[in-house]
Amino acid sequence: MPQVTPFRAIRPVKEKAPLFCALPYDVYNRAEAKEIVKENPLSFLAIDRAETSFPDSVDTYADEVYEKAAALLSGRQTDGTLIQDPDPSYYIYELTMDGRVQTGITACSLIDDYLNGTIKKHENTREEKEIDRIRHVDTTNAHTGPIFLIYRANEELRGIVTEAKKEENLLYDFTSDDGIRHRAFRIADEAKVKRIREIFGEIPCTYIADGHHRCASAVKVGLKRRKENPSFTGEEGFNRFLSVLFPDDELKILPYNRVVRDLNGLTADEFMKKIREAGFEIREISGENVSGKNTENDTNDSASEPGVMEDDKGVNSSGNAVNSDAYAACSPSRKGTFSMYLEEKWYLLTASDRILSEDPVKGLDVSVLQDHLLGPVLGILDPRTDRRIDFVGGIRGNGELVRRCHKDMKAAFAMYPTSIKELLSVADAGLLMPPKSTWFEPKLRSGMFIHSLND
Repeated sequence: MPQVTPFRAIRPVKEKAPLFCALPYDVYNRAEAKEIVKENPLSFLAIDRAETSFPDSVDTYADEVYEKAAALLSGRQTDGTLIQDPDPSYYIYELTMDGRVQTGITACSLIDDYLNGTIKKHENTREEKEIDRIRHVDTTNAHTGPIFLIYRANEELRGIVTEAKKEENLLYDFTSDDGIRHRAFRIADEAKVKRIREIFGEIPCTYIADGHHRCASAVKVGLKRRKENPSFTGEEGFNRFLSVLFPDDELKILPYNRVVRDLNGLTADEFMKKIREAGFEIREISGENVSGKNTENDTNDSASEPGVMEDDKGVNSSGNAVNSDAYAACSPSRKGTFSMYLEEKWYLLTASDRILSEDPVKGLDVSVLQDHLLGPVLGILDPRTDRRIDFVGGIRGNGELVRRCHKDMKAAFAMYPTSIKELLSVADAGLLMPPKSTWFEPKLRSGMFIHSLND
């Protein structure tokens, strides 16, 4: 059973939270991060991506970059931007996007639960991607970016969370530039804190939704600190990591679409023939003048969420501008179907029964496409490393797929989103999903709650 514990959060004072809290560090490249920090020096991104304080000639992973991050974090505590609550608490974090509300509990999770599989994962991590966050956590002595965890919904816990969302417990209520509303509340009552901890102790396991690399990095820092402190008791802050836990029935996964650079030496006609031979039925669903009114897919309630729109242009919670998506109706409307954009036309690909599977991993749409089309037809055998393929988060819409095909790609595939049920089934089976299987929106803000490794 997982141990989900309260903690004394380091957090921004109310009036500075809207400017301080920031999207995750890995949403931006260096140039983008530098521009954001230039416009808003208070942004937590200055700490999360401390290379923004240096000329581009300084390596992103130089020692002085991590030392600067620690100095900036300390400085924000000294100047009063950040405060620390006196008593261990749980924190409610509510996000509202396009009218859909999801409410998580911000707490600490135990590194041992990750090591023994009580916290289940569905994705492998790569060591080179962990090293940066290991150094950041170790040098700043803090967990600054929460891990997005899922638990199977519990009605008693839901009642406690609902009751906690009262005005007297309100810490923050602001809408970020991308249109996401963020509200946070504190639960410090000893009886409620005790009961929340007990309820989580009765839940069999939790699941990583997003943040596999950050989670692995936090765990490795904890193990490093244990080695440095052989008399550790298990109660030290480095034995836990920052997390936000959401009930499974409040979450929605967006598709993670694919674009490919070439047809592996095939003409378009040859490619279409091989797709059919691979086990897909192909039907044209639109020509080049797509208006978004294809009636077949108009009822698709699992299509990409468009984000917040302003004059045909919006900014999603990953900080990317998106155009009003006239191609949304071309999204696949059910599992086992894929929309393909090729040479100014949209096609619907339907997988035949012979290539579908009941296996938790092989039955995923991302696996069907990879195992029966991208791999054998296009020769993209390892999507993790092959530069002929790229991935586009569903939040950007099908219009982004068209744009990429006009710019630098040959074909695009709009996916039907992986479901929460599929994610949990893969994790429960102890299996792993293919890369880029899920896209979660909205993204959790970093800097809203910080956990000290000393606490």
